[in-house]
Amino acid sequence: MSRGRYFLGRVIKQGLLDQDKLMEAILNSPVVEIGKFDWSITDAIDGRSHETPFIFGKLSKYAKNGHVTVVDEYSKSQVNALAQNLVEASSPFVYLPEYSGIAFLQVWNGIGQDIFPKRFKKIIEEAHGGFFVNCEIEPVADYREFASKLKEIKNFTEISARVFPPNPLFGRLWESLHDYIKRRNVADVSVKEAGKLPVGINTNILNLVTNIISDPQFQPNQPADITDAAILMAADGYGNGKIIGHNGDIEIIVKTSDTQKSFLFSKEPLPFELASIVEAQLHQVSYERDMRH
Repeated sequence: MSRGRYFLGRVIKQGLLDQDKLMEAILNSPVVEIGKFDWSITDAIDGRSHETPFIFGKLSKYAKNGHVTVVDEYSKSQVNALAQNLVEASSPFVYLPEYSGIAFLQVWNGIGQDIFPKRFKKIIEEAHGGFFVNCEIEPVADYREFASKLKEIKNFTEISARVFPPNPLFGRLWESLHDYIKRRNVADVSVKEAGKLPVGINTNILNLVTNIISDPQFQPNQPADITDAAILMAADGYGNGKIIGHNGDIEIIVKTSDTQKSFLFSKEPLPFELASIVEAQLHQVSYERDMRH
């Protein structure tokens, strides 16, 4: 069985885009032309009645007039032939509404880790005419890898994040920011801090991450400051965050997207098997981080 790497993320829905409209757009996607290729979601399967509700599909990239090599039996030579709607690359994915979670296959030289979210976004928004809808896929960070990178920083000089209202899960360590967003009824929140050298920003982010890795029930002495909470929220898949710091003369940049959680699985998965694997992955994330409804 040939295996590939799947990346975990959360689908952020804004404007008029809700859960049902998102899933209907996946099941009945339009064709979007970008450059030389057309893009669409093919082979869609509605698994909402399954024990683990899911929507499966393949993000497909194809050429209207592709070229293939065939054998001309008369001349015993290889020749070029036209092939209509020739598939260039196809990335299986599954969406789990319970977690607003998605996992997609990275296809080398075809649909990379950074390309899938952009094309998915374009297709979903186009399905609704681009009218007051916004769809983003934000990565779920691997806390251990994230903490490992943060440990390299001695002085934190800049911390910034942009986060979106979580639905349906929120993290206990950033519950105060979650409540703030609900109370203010905002579409997103952006924060940025710059520190003064040589000391830098007095942040507790590394302590928060390492402690909850060790103990999901970890309770800090006081609620996380707003910028630390925003970084945690981004790492849980509800935005994007960046931390800049120094170790001596070396500048270190850590982005939540740099440590996206991933796993290996079949490149040609059975939809319900992929859904089961992704559900286990997202359930583990929720347990390790004590995420709640």
